[in-house]
Amino acid sequence: MAASAEILQKYEMTIGIECHVQLATDTKLFSPADNDARDAAPNTKVHPIDFGLPGMLPVLNRRAVDLAVRAGKALNAPIANVSRFDRKHYFYPDLPKGYQTSQMYQPIILAGYVDAPLEDGTVKRVRIEHAHMEEDAGKLTHHDNYSLVDLNRAGTPLIEIVSEPDMHSAAEARAYATELYRLMTYAGVTYGDLYHGNMRFDVNISIAPKGSTTLGKRAEVKNLNSFRSVEHAAQYEFERQVALVEAGEPVVQETRGWNDDRGITTSQRSKEDAQDYRYMPDPDIPPIVLTDEEIADIQAGMPMLPGEYRESWSGLSLDKSVVDTILGHQEVADLLQQTYRLADSDQGGVLSELGVDKQVYAALMRRIFNWFASTPDEMIDLACIRSGLVEPRRLVHLALLAEKNEISSNNAKEIFLFLFDESFAGKMPRDIAKEKNLLQVSDESAIAAIVDDVMNDPASAASIADIKAGKDKAIGYLVGQVMKRSKGQANPSLAQKLIRERL
Repeated sequence: MAASAEILQKYEMTIGIECHVQLATDTKLFSPADNDARDAAPNTKVHPIDFGLPGMLPVLNRRAVDLAVRAGKALNAPIANVSRFDRKHYFYPDLPKGYQTSQMYQPIILAGYVDAPLEDGTVKRVRIEHAHMEEDAGKLTHHDNYSLVDLNRAGTPLIEIVSEPDMHSAAEARAYATELYRLMTYAGVTYGDLYHGNMRFDVNISIAPKGSTTLGKRAEVKNLNSFRSVEHAAQYEFERQVALVEAGEPVVQETRGWNDDRGITTSQRSKEDAQDYRYMPDPDIPPIVLTDEEIADIQAGMPMLPGEYRESWSGLSLDKSVVDTILGHQEVADLLQQTYRLADSDQGGVLSELGVDKQVYAALMRRIFNWFASTPDEMIDLACIRSGLVEPRRLVHLALLAEKNEISSNNAKEIFLFLFDESFAGKMPRDIAKEKNLLQVSDESAIAAIVDDVMNDPASAASIADIKAGKDKAIGYLVGQVMKRSKGQANPSLAQKLIRERL
């Protein structure tokens, strides 16, 4: 039975998250087998090393090490100059060697932190205890009377990022998971395909009465592969544990699974302690030795990370939802950063080219950000951004047309979508507007004639009377009629001005 909201207020949840990140390598961690088995038949992307056959010696994938070093920078964490692999022993059918190669004692990534933005505009800093390299196990498929083993995933290179128990709400857990995903994908550490398990979250949750300095027993919810499930599983587990305590029953330290369809967690097995795994140094794999110079070289080519984009755009006063939407696609974020930075020191003379100052340029940027944020993902062709078809100067010239009311906001959005159409390649927004007859008419005499026709139309009498009676919203009807008769080309601001002059 679920606890009431009043009872829930008496308790505080504490959350720590372990995240397994699949590294974006071509081959596995210790074998030359293909690391991409998404569409492969079972047990076709394997090597004798992955099967654990006797006499097979592992060879460490250097690319995996480089990606781990990049991950460390994204986590604001130092890299160990010397790190080592250990054997983590346990028996399971998808682990034919009888042990998993991991890093228990000397991980490659040391203590760091992640700053996760929350919905209220604040930032939650989550400390990283460490992150270590390890190989993935295989996959079991269970049927009624038997189970099948697929070792395609066995040996896949991972880093496991272990947070401190710094989160105290389901919303904070979701924010952390979301930001961690962005950091790892932006840094090029992982492809980030959540559906295929490129990142999997293990959420550890415990409860205690508010004000208590002692944490309760924790339950671990395994293998969550969406931010939504991280949040919902954390909240469900919190409420489940509170209900148990309130009923006088103990919280069992265990591993649980998440049933997304039912919205519940279910018990899987008791939670092991480190000693249960009988860790020992792996004698077959030499230590990873990295100089400070090597680490600096690997991290030198890092792209901008989400926090750096946020800091760069802070002067634009954008809504958090807009920034979050933009950061959902690294290509879009990079394009908008390039566009924004055109005005720095007037690169390429863009300010003089447009005839604006930096303040107006910021207003243009806000328009561009809002266009991208309000456009459905399926209408944003990222390939057109990568190819350079959608480029900064076309964007700012379009924004200027809208800012100067030379085109309406609706027409501006239409032209924005034309920028993704290869048939308009090389054409500037003004040329597209002319071709599509989308430029607004700002000739006062031409609009005045249309205004006079509308004002003299008997159908307008009621609206005119309403305006004179103080019902100012009625002017919208008159402006609408002007726009209709001008086929949408009249400048609505000018039309409204002329209407008011005649009242």
